[in-house]
Amino acid sequence: MRSVATIVIVLICFVLSYFTVESVLNAFRSDWQVPEPSKQEQITNRIVLITRGLDTPFWDKVSKGAKRQAEKDGARLEVWGSYGENQDFLKQIDIAIYSKVDGIIVQGLDNDEFKELTKVKAASYGIPVITVANDVPMSESIRRTYVGSDQYEAGSMIAKQLIEDMGTSGEVILLIDKRQEHYQTERLKGIQDILSVFPDIEMIEVLSENTREAVISTTKDILNINPSADAFITVNASFAGDMIEEIERRSNVEPYHIYSFDDHPVSLSLLKQGKIDGMIQQSPEKMGEISVGLMMNWLNEEIFPLQLEGYLTDIQIIKQVDTYYE
Repeated sequence: MRSVATIVIVLICFVLSYFTVESVLNAFRSDWQVPEPSKQEQITNRIVLITRGLDTPFWDKVSKGAKRQAEKDGARLEVWGSYGENQDFLKQIDIAIYSKVDGIIVQGLDNDEFKELTKVKAASYGIPVITVANDVPMSESIRRTYVGSDQYEAGSMIAKQLIEDMGTSGEVILLIDKRQEHYQTERLKGIQDILSVFPDIEMIEVLSENTREAVISTTKDILNINPSADAFITVNASFAGDMIEEIERRSNVEPYHIYSFDDHPVSLSLLKQGKIDGMIQQSPEKMGEISVGLMMNWLNEEIFPLQLEGYLTDIQIIKQVDTYYE
């Protein structure tokens, strides 16, 4: 019996040795390849673009440029935001921070809650923030950089076009949002610095709440108090539609010189209809593209530090005869 047991043990050892050797040989055969990682595994950077203008022409273009660059750079880009509601917008930023995304590209909002989120919370999680299209004061936020228009220059261009169209004398109504954000303040400075050079131009600054009812009511008051007004500039582009609607209840818009900006859905339509004389056209696709590229450069430590003063994209003024707008 002992000899039989010995033979069985030897046979078992032989079989096990055979399979062990065979496995080792298979591992070193020339046709064996390490499986390639999937595209999903290669994507390591999760970036979120957050805006207050979901599904608007301007912000759709920002998103389009951002997505194109993210695909090129191998980043995972998500577009979040709200439909103009600040609290929903701020909540989205909060969620992005607690989700520990790699980077946040966000439309700047010049209020204390936004600054708290970007200056304290995002910084404490080590998440870089880039503002796009609308900036906030550098001293009040720890954003890495800004990508978008030179808003001061945009205001200057509007004022220069007004002078070309109207001449160097007249009453100019500047319709201003009561809760001025940084980008609107910069636009206003640009307008004021150009128009103030001409002593026969009277600038009349009028503040309004940012609601349809308030803009209509404010426009009524303007027309009653300043019946000889020659021109209107809406520093906040969202005011233009309601303001023009009220003007048309009184008279034709044709005698007035009216100017605005392209960051509201109705702006281009008003220009094509001839209801505004000129509009600042920005470069939203380029903003999205550059902001994602810079974020990837930061995350990959290819550019360090980024320019604090920002990266400016092209602007131009277009009139009704130039209404080609991609």
